Amino acid sequence: MAKPIRHEPHFFGATTLGEKGQVVIPAEARTALGLRKGDKLLVFGMGPGQLGLSTLSGLEQIVEHLSRRLNKVRTLARNTIRPE
Repeated sequence: MAKPIRHEPHFFGATTLGEKGQVVIPAEARTALGLRKGDKLLVFGMGPGQLGLSTLSGLEQIVEHLSRRLNKVRTLARNTIRPE
């Protein structure tokens, strides 16, 4: 059993685009990321020749993290930037 991957990029291998436009996510990646048959994945275009996949809960975690960071930046800005 693969160890769960947490907060760091990881290369799981390569896959091939099939006739019907389908790809197989390597077993190690599915295990490490807790993906199961029937899970819905969001597909994002990340630039020329690049795709990103995420579960909805994964995307929600990213948004929550960024929101917390933005709130900290707002607090710092309000406390350090004084209008003249």
